[in-house]
Amino acid sequence: MNFDFSYEVKMMRDEARRFLKDRCPPKAVRRALDGEVTFDRDLWKAIGELGWTGVSIPEEFGGAGIGYEALCLIAGEMGASLAPVPFSSSVYLAAEAILMSADDAQRREMLPAIASAESIWTFALAEGPGNPSVEAIGTEYRDGRLSGKKLAVPDASTAQSCVVVAKDHTGEIGLYAVALNDSSVTRETVKTVDPTRNYANLTFRNTKAMPLLANGKGWGLVQHLLDRAAIFIAFEQVGGAEACLQMAKSYAVERYAFGRPIGTFQAIKHRLADMYVALELARAHAYYGAWAISHDATELATAASAARVAAIDAYHLCAKENIQIHGGMGFTWEMDCHLYYRREKMLSLLLGSAPYWRNRLIDELEHIELAAAE
Repeated sequence: MNFDFSYEVKMMRDEARRFLKDRCPPKAVRRALDGEVTFDRDLWKAIGELGWTGVSIPEEFGGAGIGYEALCLIAGEMGASLAPVPFSSSVYLAAEAILMSADDAQRREMLPAIASAESIWTFALAEGPGNPSVEAIGTEYRDGRLSGKKLAVPDASTAQSCVVVAKDHTGEIGLYAVALNDSSVTRETVKTVDPTRNYANLTFRNTKAMPLLANGKGWGLVQHLLDRAAIFIAFEQVGGAEACLQMAKSYAVERYAFGRPIGTFQAIKHRLADMYVALELARAHAYYGAWAISHDATELATAASAARVAAIDAYHLCAKENIQIHGGMGFTWEMDCHLYYRREKMLSLLLGSAPYWRNRLIDELEHIELAAAE
């Protein structure tokens, strides 16, 4: 197996890095943090013009059809820059949900607007503080209408449409497309530790909804979607962790104490080494996940779970140690360290917490062991 990316995809990553360095500096992120904007509309428009939102959407549905490897590396650059745009909710979640479950007519209707960034979509799953589960779904779909409440839906304050997980009259789980500008939909903005990404509670009161039924229903479909999205989120976390390591290293080289750079002290060296090891472990698992999703491999669930666990751990360590290495200055509002710490906290809970993915990884490994024993 070759887990490296092609030359063309790496060139695309380098272009994305240069673009985001120019168009998404920390001051742009702070505009969203300070509440000046909900998200960076100019950046979002430019991303759409570059075709990033359609990189994994087939050409027949208005996308570029480049593939998932390119999307994974773009996700890493989005994480490194902390881009305040609704990329993950529209691309990793909503677009994938439509590709997986909608019929061709629905795909042709919905996906071109996502691919061009003309429309912002999101994905509504959570109904409580716990991890994803079929038992936690209480939103109901009856006679073409949806009723229920979804909590902390990413980018729901700005999205025009949403894919909602709900139960039908038989109790079976399905996915439903909803227009959020309907008068029967109520949005309630949620304050979080990371204001650079907006979240809102959504209440549906007999809201018109379109079932996405082409490829069946059931919780297994939702779990497969979460597995796929987990790989993209892992790349965002790896990108953020790498940015934290670079910030910490640069500061350790430039900051002098007792007549020499603090990076020469053993305590700082050990912190940087621990960050590097955790980052490279997470990167290896993320690469495995990129291979699995690109080839629709049977190991996808295992690869996604491992990537998610390693990325959560690495980003947490790197964001935390970046603050510590910066010393007293690292805790101040003026430094950018807390921007990554905030994003790390929110991403660690998106799609389920670390214990949820650890348990899922254990379950998948047990299935593999049982299958091998048979």
